[in-house]
Amino acid sequence: MHFKSYLEALTWLESHMDFERVAPNRQVTPTLQPIFDTLALLANPQQDYPSVHVTGTNGKGSTSTLLSALLSATGLRVGTFTSPDLHAVNERIAVNGEALDDESFVSLISRLADVETVSGLSLTRFELLTVAALLHFSDEGVDVAVIEVGMGGTWDSTNVIDSDVAVLTNVDLDHTAVLGDTIAEIAADKVGIFRAGAVAVVATIDPVVVEIARARASKLGTTLWLLDESFFLEQNDLAVGGRAITVLTPYHRYEEILVSLHGIHQGMNAATAIVAAEGFLGRALGQYVVSTTMASARMPGRMELIARRPMIVIDGAHNPAGVNALVATLDGAFHVHGERRCVLGMLTGRNIDDMVGPLVALGFTEFHCCAPLSPRAASAREVADAVRRAGGVAYEHPSGISALAHARERSTDDDLIVVAGSLYLVGEVRGDVIHVASRHLT
Repeated sequence: MHFKSYLEALTWLESHMDFERVAPNRQVTPTLQPIFDTLALLANPQQDYPSVHVTGTNGKGSTSTLLSALLSATGLRVGTFTSPDLHAVNERIAVNGEALDDESFVSLISRLADVETVSGLSLTRFELLTVAALLHFSDEGVDVAVIEVGMGGTWDSTNVIDSDVAVLTNVDLDHTAVLGDTIAEIAADKVGIFRAGAVAVVATIDPVVVEIARARASKLGTTLWLLDESFFLEQNDLAVGGRAITVLTPYHRYEEILVSLHGIHQGMNAATAIVAAEGFLGRALGQYVVSTTMASARMPGRMELIARRPMIVIDGAHNPAGVNALVATLDGAFHVHGERRCVLGMLTGRNIDDMVGPLVALGFTEFHCCAPLSPRAASAREVADAVRRAGGVAYEHPSGISALAHARERSTDDDLIVVAGSLYLVGEVRGDVIHVASRHLT
C-alpha cells in the first residue's frame, strides 16, 4: 500500500486506537508481543544501533532532547523519539534535531500499513509510531537512538529495545489508573527498562525509588549510577536566561554551565542528560561540548516565552509535579511589574483541585479556563469551579485561543500571561501566537 499524501497517511494512522487521547487502563493483561512480531517482520530494525532509554514522571522529554543534542555535538548521528508533539506528529521522530519530513512519514506509514495487511497485527497509534521511529533510525543509519518512554516502562511499547543506558528522571503520582496508586508501584513499572550489563542513571533521591532501583539493578546485573552517590548536581542557580549548574559526573566536573532553559527542574534535567551521555560514551564529554550545547538548548512548550507586551509563557505542566515545578519557576525566571493571569485547561484522570491549588496560591489575578482539544478534556466549567473552590477568580471560554484573547484584552504591556495545564492547550495556543498551523486531524 502506498499512501498518496501526508493527509492520507495520517488518516490511516489516526484510525488506530490512541491511548494518548482516550484514557488507557489495564483491564487486560499487557503484552509487547504484537510489537515484537511486527518488528520481526521488518527484520528487527531496533537491533541495528545502540540506544538510550529514558523514563520518568516528569522531565523525560527535556532530558531526552538535551541528551540527543549532547551526543550529536560529539559527532554522532542521533535518532530521537519523543512524545507528545505540539503541532505535527513528525516532530516525534528526528535525526540530529531535524524532524521527519512529510515524504519519509508517508513512506514509513505506507510500509506499516502493508505489514498490518499481511500479518493481521493491529497496533495502537503509539505502537505504530514507535515502530516507525525504530525503522526510520535503521534506514538513516544512526549511531545511537534516544528513545523516550510514552508511559511507565515495563509495558510501554518502547520497551522492545535493549538499551545500553536507561535513565529514570523521577517518580511521582501520575497515570495511576494504569501504573498504580503508589510511588512504589509506579517506580517498579518504570525500572522495567533496566537491562543486564547496561548502565542505569537514576536522578532522584526518593528512598522508595532508590530502593526499588537498587533491587532491580542487583537482580539484572545493571551498573547503577545514583544521584548524590555516583553523580552530583553541586550548583543549580538562577541565571540570566536560565540556570547556572555545576555537575560532578563519574568522569569530570563541569563548573558554571549556563543552561538556557527556565526552572530549577531543568537544571536537574541537564545534569541527568550529561551523565547519561557519558554513560553511553564511557568517557567525559568535555567542557566545550557541554557548555555550547547547554547554552543553545531549546524546549518548545516547556517554560517557553512566546510573546512580549504582555509577556506570554507556555508550559506543559500537566500533572501535580509539573504544576509545582511551574510555580517554583515563575517568581524567579520571569520578572513583571504588572499583574499575572493564567490560561488553564486540563485533562480528566487527574485531581484538578490538587493542580489548581498551587496556582491559585501563587497569586494570579484571574484564570481563563477552557477545554483542551482532546476527548479527555475536562470542561471549562470543571476547571473554573476548581479555581473558585480554591479562592481564585475564573472565567470560562469555549477554546484556548478565545481564552488567551480575553486574557490579552485585560492585560497591559507590563503583565504576564501563563498558559498551562495540558500540552494540547499549549500546542493550540503556541500555534496561534507564533503562526504555526496544526497538522493534526480534528
